[in-house]
Order: sequence, then structure tokens, then C-alpha cells
Amino acid sequence: MKKWLVNHTIKFLLGLILKIDDKELEKVPLQGPLVVVANHVNFLDAPVLITHLHPRLTTGLVKKETWEKPLMAFLFNVWGGIPIDRDIADFTAFRKAKEALKDGKILAVAPEGTRTEDGKLIRGKPGVAMLVSQMDVPILPLAYYGHDNFKENLRKLKRTKMKIRVGEPFTISLNGHPKTKGTMQAVTDAIMVEIAKLLPKEYQGVYEGAVNKSNGFVQYLN
Repeated sequence: MKKWLVNHTIKFLLGLILKIDDKELEKVPLQGPLVVVANHVNFLDAPVLITHLHPRLTTGLVKKETWEKPLMAFLFNVWGGIPIDRDIADFTAFRKAKEALKDGKILAVAPEGTRTEDGKLIRGKPGVAMLVSQMDVPILPLAYYGHDNFKENLRKLKRTKMKIRVGEPFTISLNGHPKTKGTMQAVTDAIMVEIAKLLPKEYQGVYEGAVNKSNGFVQYLN
């Protein structure tokens, strides 16, 4: 009951400042374990995704510093967020992520590891590749854009349009490559390209020149 109340309250409040086009969330499977990989623009991303996927149980890897803020700590405790130390290979967080997937939840991951604020992609970190290479579950790319200027619009009492796009599900195959740091970075870059494909050119950032390149790591399921 608490989660239902929190989700509906947050969704209502988000609707006061954002005009969210979430039609493509219909592509998200209604059941089964799933890793959602997404860009990270600002603090609105996670609340939007979690509340708009309700009643599907969605959790995510969240920087441990989030729990230093009482309100955010309350929300992510309700949502079952998984704290992660971004400065190390946090195997405790990875174990909890695997447990969430075994329970059939959606695990949301932001490969960039930090907010960009302007919405332009920065290079993803290899941790996401280390994580998904250990999991035999579908991966679904998702992108948000348009809400990078919401603060400016809020000062004008204007709602900001936010678009959510969902791509094709895939899995990762290392194709015999050893699990070196270089391979993990290459896999992460391949995952980030799938996100970049969903964004307008002005938001593709460091992956702008790579959206039309193919690679052997991504194996589409459709």
C-alpha cells in the first residue's frame, strides 16, 4: 500500500512540471526479469521511470550518497533501490542486483554513472558490462530527452516536454573475448550506442559518430 501511494503521489507531482510522452513504455514486457539501460540526464529520470512502469516492480543501482538525503533515502527505500559505491567494483551491489532479477524485477542501470544535466551522452563506464555479462536476461535500451531545461521552464511556470523512447531488446555475447578491462569498455560502448540510437543527434554526445556502426557484442532478440 505504501509503494502504491508513493508511486501515485510522485507521478502526480511529476505531471505538474513535466508533460511526459511515455507511449513507448508499452514495449516493456509485463513480466520476467529485465535489465533496462538508460541515459542519465538529471534527478527526475529514476522517479519518472519507476512510477510510469508501476505496477511492475522496478529497482536500480543508485549511488550510495543518495541515502545521505532523508527524502531521497525514504523514496529509494520504498522503491528497493540498491546502493552502489561507484569508486570500487561493488560486488555486494552486483549480488543484490542478481537477486532482484531472480525475483523477476526490472533492474534499471545508467551506464554513464552520473548525471549529465545537459542530456548529451558521456562515455559509459565498464561496470555495466561486468554486470550484464554475468546475467542471462534480456537487456532493453531506453532514452529520455527534452527535460534538461526543466528548471528554466519551472521558473516560468511552464511544463517541460519529456520524451521516453524504448529500443530493441538484446543480449550480450563476448564472442570469445577475454573479460579484460578493454573488452568490458568495448561492451559498454556497444550498449551506449543502443541508447544513442534512440536520441536526437544533438543529444548523442560522444557516441554521435558511432550510431551507424555495427559490432559483434550486441545480439538482438527480435
